[in-house]
Amino acid sequence: MTVTAHVLGQDLRTPPEPGITPDEIVARAEAVAASLIARQAETEERTFYAQDTHEEFTAAGFYRILVPRRYGGYEFGIDTFMRVVMALTRGCPSTGWMFCLGAAHAHAVATLFDEETQDEVFAGGDFICPATVAPSGTAERSPDGGWVISGTWNYSSGAPYATHFVGHTLVFPEDGADPYPMMFIAPRSQFRVLDDWGQQLGLKGSGSHSITIEGAHVPDRCTLPLHMSQVTVTAGTPGLALHGNPMYGGGPLSVMVLEDAALAIGMAQGALDTYEELMRSRRTIFPPVVSRTEDPDFQFWYGEAAGLIATAEAAFLQAIRQWHEAADEGPQAFTAERELRIVTICREVVRMSRRAVEAHLYPTAGSSAIRSGERMERIWRDLSMQHSHAGIAVFLNAHANREYAKARFSGA
Repeated sequence: MTVTAHVLGQDLRTPPEPGITPDEIVARAEAVAASLIARQAETEERTFYAQDTHEEFTAAGFYRILVPRRYGGYEFGIDTFMRVVMALTRGCPSTGWMFCLGAAHAHAVATLFDEETQDEVFAGGDFICPATVAPSGTAERSPDGGWVISGTWNYSSGAPYATHFVGHTLVFPEDGADPYPMMFIAPRSQFRVLDDWGQQLGLKGSGSHSITIEGAHVPDRCTLPLHMSQVTVTAGTPGLALHGNPMYGGGPLSVMVLEDAALAIGMAQGALDTYEELMRSRRTIFPPVVSRTEDPDFQFWYGEAAGLIATAEAAFLQAIRQWHEAADEGPQAFTAERELRIVTICREVVRMSRRAVEAHLYPTAGSSAIRSGERMERIWRDLSMQHSHAGIAVFLNAHANREYAKARFSGA
């Protein structure tokens, strides 16, 4: 039961476990992750993680990590959330992906929207909100000044258990001016989840179904006339003013890219775990026939991959530290250049994680270890699918580089 208190005219809710610490919630994720390994096949077949897994995540407090404390959340840092993502992804990439891209957007919503909107969307405490950045659908003004939105948004990871959805659409001004993007948030009552996921190469269980909206009324306060990639926070944010926590004054764009890095590292760590099991349980084919743990070649391949993954994790943790440091310094410190520098670190983290698997672990694991349904084969598919994601293939590998250089040389 949620406990409420009345302070300064506001109803403030206490989270279910007020005394839980970040380390404790990460430990819960690590414990859960071990049980996810054996359920990867069923998760892929279902196309999303099971109801009992969802209930376990709810009880563990995972969906409240980034929710502001005034709404019954834990308001833990981005670092805590990403550690949970890495742990879950290490056990099951599809589950980690679905959780991450459903729960992470509590930060963006708590940062960018006004108090009235936050009072409404965070009313349930647990918050699962897929978000897509590709504009789709239509938006027309309603008589009361709000919007009537219709359309279908693909790749809405986290959709099966979603409480809300953040999407983008294009607005076409009546005066014939160029259309502009608009971000909006809608509750579950305003959309349907389509049964159209699971035929892709990888991440078959990531719950990345399409969401469709048919003539939903969205209040104007639940929209922002911008694209997520255009958000600037140097002048302050509604969330920083409302919550007083620097975390809600930091850049949402870089948080979304940190998600990519956390997922890549988690998958690579899972591949290294699998490779270690193979080394301990299998012998070499060519003489001298010994345990793979004693063979110089397997030792070399393992060491190469382990070094890449460890370096990727170290860089990733440093990137998170830089993000929090910039947020702590105040809005004026979170410039486009500083944010995009963090993004470029994440680019290299993703590349190192993928290289560890593709160049060293996957090709030397052995053909029997990469048969359909084997853990190594699944991770390779999942990593390949991640690499095709527009956030990596287009934004990280091309767009971010140019934008960082522009920010650097413009003095932004």
